[in-house]
This record gives sequence, structure tokens and C-alpha cells, in this order.
Amino acid sequence: MTKMQNDQGGTTVSPFFAGLMCRCPHCGQGKVLTGLLDVVPACTVCELDLSAHDTGDGPAVFVILIVGGFAVGLAFFVETTFAPPTWVHLIYQIPFVLGASILCLRPLKAILIALQYRNHVGSFNDTPAD
Repeated sequence: MTKMQNDQGGTTVSPFFAGLMCRCPHCGQGKVLTGLLDVVPACTVCELDLSAHDTGDGPAVFVILIVGGFAVGLAFFVETTFAPPTWVHLIYQIPFVLGASILCLRPLKAILIALQYRNHVGSFNDTPAD
């Protein structure tokens, strides 16, 4: 399900769906990211201004916690099951950690942008200035 009902009776895009698909948090169609982690200045479909976003270090922290947890669990499983020498852990851990980090960072950044939009944080504040 990509859309949800909002308080005014209209529909809004789910921030988690938009983030996982790296789509615009407003329309759910335009791309939010170009390249690996560059945010587009504005959505090409609905023209939502994304130029002043700020996710900070949030995506990196989540990646460290999630991938680190899986890496430690994997190392514990391999060590208790096979008891290999230390160099064997390096052979599978380095590609696992690098690959999982790169795969997770992009959608987590897009999810945080979508959640900021949904909760009117920072530059996504819809209230007009007086």
C-alpha cells in the first residue's frame, strides 16, 4: 500500500514506501536521490523543493547500528559453528560490511527525508512566515 489517508481526508504517500523506493515524499513518483547519495534540488514530477534538506549523520548512524548488529551476529555464528582462524573472518566480513552499508545507506537517507517531510521538520515546514 503506497498511500494513506491524512487528517483532512486526502491521501498522502507512506514515508517508508517513498523512502525504500527513493521516491518523492509528496507525490511518490519523482526521484529523491541521484548518484549514490546526492539529493535532487526539486522533484521532477510535483516540483517539491528538496534543496534545503538536512538528514545529518542519521542515516550513517542507523547503518552502523543495523549492519554492525548483523556483522557481529554473523561472526558469532561462524565462530561457534566452524571455529576458523581470524583471517577467515576478514575474508567474509569486509565484503559483507561494505556491501551491506552501501545498500542500506541510500534507502535510509531517503526514509529520513520522507519522515522529515511528513513531520514538517526544518525546511519542510509548511506554515507561512508572518
